[in-house]
Amino acid sequence: MTDRVNGTERFTVVEVGPRDGLQNEKSVLPAATKIELIKRLAACGLPVVEATSFVSPKWVPQMADAHEVMAGLDLQSATRFPVLVPNLHGLDRARQAGAREIAVFTAASEQFSQRNTNCSIAESIERLKPVVEAAAADGIRARGYISCVLGCPYEGRISPAAVVRVAETLYAAGCTEISLGDTIGTGTAGAARKLVALAAGSIPMDKLAVHFHDTYGQALANILACIEVGIRIVDSSVAGLGGCPYAPGASGNVATEDVVYMLQGLGFDCGIDLSQLALTGGWISSVLGRDNNSRAGRALAMYKE
Repeated sequence: MTDRVNGTERFTVVEVGPRDGLQNEKSVLPAATKIELIKRLAACGLPVVEATSFVSPKWVPQMADAHEVMAGLDLQSATRFPVLVPNLHGLDRARQAGAREIAVFTAASEQFSQRNTNCSIAESIERLKPVVEAAAADGIRARGYISCVLGCPYEGRISPAAVVRVAETLYAAGCTEISLGDTIGTGTAGAARKLVALAAGSIPMDKLAVHFHDTYGQALANILACIEVGIRIVDSSVAGLGGCPYAPGASGNVATEDVVYMLQGLGFDCGIDLSQLALTGGWISSVLGRDNNSRAGRALAMYKE
C-alpha cells in the first residue's frame, strides 16, 4: 500500500491467528471463544482477520465449526474476514456462510505439495483455478498462499525462480494478492529480500504479502528486509500462535504484537492499538494454557503490572 494519511505511509497487517494459528494448536477451542478472539482482534484495529477455513473436519478438526464462527461475526463491518477454502465444495460452504473473501493455497515445493495435499504443484493449481474463477463471478476476492518459499522440510532450499513461477500462475489465475510463506521459518533476510525483488519484477508490489514463521528467530529481520524493497502487507499471528506440523521444531507465525511494535517504530500507519492487542495476546495464551510467544506482548504486560 502506498496511500498516505497525514504524511504517514499505510501498512496492512493481516491477522492469521484465528485460522492459521489455531489450526496448528493442540487445543480445540469452542466456537464462542474463537468468535470472541476474532472480535477482540477486530476491535484492536486490525483491518484483516482471517477467520476460519472450510476444509474437511477429518483433516483439520480445529476448524470443524467454521459455519458457526462465521455466523457469530458482523460480516458487513469494515473489518475483512477472509476464509481458507481448498476446493469448490469449500467455496460453496464459505458462500453459504456469507464469506466475502477467500484464500486458496499451493506450495513452491513438489514434495511438500504431495505430502500436504496429495497432488503436484501443477495439479493443485488446476484444482484452485475454478475456485478463484467461481469466486470472482460472485464478487468474492481470492488471495493465494504459497508455502515453503524459502525452504522445505523435505527438499531444503527452494529456487526463487520456482517460487516466482508459482506466484505468476496464481496471479494470472485471478488471485488479487499473493502471500509468500516461509512455512518452516528457515529463511534469512538476504534470501527474503532477493525473493521479493524477483517476484516484484512480474507482480505488482502492492499485490504481494509476506508470511514468516519464527523458527530461527529471523522473522522480524526478514520482514524488515522485505519492507526495504517495498512490501507493505505482512501476515502475522497474535501471540505467535501456530506452527508447522510438517517441520519438527518449527515455531509459530511471527507475533502480531512484535510486528506492530516494529512498524510503529518505523513510522508506519497500521491503525492498530498495540496495548489492546497485547492484552488480547495474553488472554488467548491463557485460554490455550500456553506461553505467549510475543516478546513485545510480554513486555507490555509486565509494564502494566
